[in-house]
Amino acid sequence: MDFGIFILMQQRNKHKTSHQILRDAIEQTRLADELGFGAAWYAEHHFSNYGMCSSPLTMIAHCAAVTRNIRLGTGIVVAPLYTPARLIADVAMVDQLSNGRLNLGIGSGYQQFEFERFGVSLESAKARTFEMLDMLEAGLTQPKFSYDGEYYQQPMSAISQRAVQRPMPPMWITSVDPAFLSRAVKSDHHVFVSGGDGGLEKLASTRALIDKVATAEGKDPARVQVGLLRAAYASNNKDEVESYLECARYQRRIAVSLKRRTAQIADDYQVEEGIVEGEPTLDEMRALLPVGDIDTVIERVVHEIRTLKPVHYCFQTQMGDFDHAAMLRQLEVWGKVIIPTVQQEIANDPPHQPAAPAELAAA
Repeated sequence: MDFGIFILMQQRNKHKTSHQILRDAIEQTRLADELGFGAAWYAEHHFSNYGMCSSPLTMIAHCAAVTRNIRLGTGIVVAPLYTPARLIADVAMVDQLSNGRLNLGIGSGYQQFEFERFGVSLESAKARTFEMLDMLEAGLTQPKFSYDGEYYQQPMSAISQRAVQRPMPPMWITSVDPAFLSRAVKSDHHVFVSGGDGGLEKLASTRALIDKVATAEGKDPARVQVGLLRAAYASNNKDEVESYLECARYQRRIAVSLKRRTAQIADDYQVEEGIVEGEPTLDEMRALLPVGDIDTVIERVVHEIRTLKPVHYCFQTQMGDFDHAAMLRQLEVWGKVIIPTVQQEIANDPPHQPAAPAELAAA
């Protein structure tokens, strides 16, 4: 398995410009490449300071020119906000520009605030995404294709740009919705999940659900390619760890308020931070997340990998207003200490062993 970074590019306040946030993300990507990380992922968000990257494909096209080996992923393309033919061509072109280093993360989105400003119904997002998956597979793998769906229609067309990776760039479907999991497993796509602020119990539950879906699809659960996203930070400096946790809580508060449609927008696009009902305390987050001193984080990451059995493990770097210089040092710690130690620890672990069919049926 390999490790990656997930860059949300938040602007917690306007003390740092969007331009500087983008430059910081590029610097983090370049360093991750030098340190041998497997992938860097870029989130897509619009109309708020929750994330300053409106086009992860554009970000990838740029970062491909300043890196050599690291894979570059959309985390995610919010499928219902795109025109299918344009998205297919852009994906193929960016795969060319990156010399076949594109990871295509796809999701249906969740922020009503974004959807209504694009004139798209959030209620139709799931159905639109399923149709978009069909079209991406057809447009990226076939010389020409047509499509006649409920939301999208495409006359017989040939996309002139062709992806380098065959049959298409690896697709990572980001959802634990059983319907999306089923779609991913059926087509042998990757599944990309977030541990949120939960611990091993949540990861075990997610793994059981993936295994149950795979079994229902007649697939070997052990062969499902799973990626895991976590908020993680390792330092013997307690103040740095507390700052990272506080930024992780900020990120969660803004995400939940946008999802629940309770967000209050001030100063054009700044989402006001407020306490969210049912949110975990910092102590609870500290107990469940892979944060703390270096030895603690190594131990927790190993436990998480052994619980979920992912092929890819990535952690969030640019959340809230966390210090950029400290994050660059954090990448060095992961690249030179944590990742080699974890890889050595899990080197002889057996393959994933799914639960017995009766246990999966009860899951």
